[in-house]
Amino acid sequence: MTIAPAETTIDARVLKGVDTLFDDYAQLRPVDTLMVVYTPDCREQASLLVLTARDRGVATTALGMAPVEDAGFHDRLKAALPPRESLRGRLVIITIERDTMSHALVLRHEIAAYGDQVLPIRIINGSWDFFRLALGPSPAELSAINSGLLHRFLDAKQLAVTTSSGSELEITLDNDRYRWLSNRGIWRPGSFVILPAGEVATYPASVSGRLVADGAFNVNKAVQLDARLGENPLTVDLKNSKVVSFHSDDEKISTLFSRCIQMEHGNHIGELGFGTNVGIDDFIGMNSHINERHPGVHLGFGQHGQLLDVVDYITDIHIDLITSDATIHIDGDPIPLTSHALTPSPLPHPANVSDEDIDGDCCGARTPHE
Repeated sequence: MTIAPAETTIDARVLKGVDTLFDDYAQLRPVDTLMVVYTPDCREQASLLVLTARDRGVATTALGMAPVEDAGFHDRLKAALPPRESLRGRLVIITIERDTMSHALVLRHEIAAYGDQVLPIRIINGSWDFFRLALGPSPAELSAINSGLLHRFLDAKQLAVTTSSGSELEITLDNDRYRWLSNRGIWRPGSFVILPAGEVATYPASVSGRLVADGAFNVNKAVQLDARLGENPLTVDLKNSKVVSFHSDDEKISTLFSRCIQMEHGNHIGELGFGTNVGIDDFIGMNSHINERHPGVHLGFGQHGQLLDVVDYITDIHIDLITSDATIHIDGDPIPLTSHALTPSPLPHPANVSDEDIDGDCCGARTPHE
């Protein structure tokens, strides 16, 4: 099973996504200065961003970089950045890469002098599908959807999760110990905005039951498989957050998952996540965070997102198995939450929830068996 050909047409949804990126995420104004930093695999998407911004009257430059390793990137970036005193508005930096997020430390170091006058936006899985699917809701809408879920989850002890594909999961939470993360596309001073956005996640105290992943997988390694699981779901039986058995009719998918869970700590659930980006109405063949943000439940095997003094292991692997939908009963409440009916909440986003997601370099550098 190989990846299906990518959609290459710039259609109305792609153009609307570009407008949402500029208007709602970057809040780009004619007085701002835009720098688009791109890897070769996102040259076309970067060109569209540059042309659109210039049509809006925004001073725009473009800078190429190699993913993961680029010895000259620091010097090129330093030379290309405008002096802070020359700025009329903000400096907006948009990095766009397909399978990686690269050079985080270099970027942090070089933009630190701009203080709150710089807005760095980092896009992983840059593609026409990213603009078509992942930029439907605004950051404010995503924040309000996440807020509604988090206010329910933060008071919960037990979740019973089912899916239309046959999942039946009993999940124990320990919110006094394990933090929740909220990816919502909201900028905070000193931070990167990570896109695609739309997820809440935690480390579950325990997960038992059956997961039938009929949506997609997302693994932090380079793979050449179609990530969609709709035709060949991956079924995983779990006890106390560990894999008891698994099955897929697709031999390559089974081999991939087997290699992942054989890695140190790979056979342990490090993440319970719920996708909240209601604009993502389809799964794509790319191994991507776009699929992970699709409304539904996903379990991440391997690395976690907790502080090391709370969960004291580090592993090189993280693979998410994603469902196409989810029905969630909280502490026995007969009225469930469903992924088909995620709506914004008027409640404020909880202050005790971290906005972190991917903060450093990420993904796609090696295959799972290397």
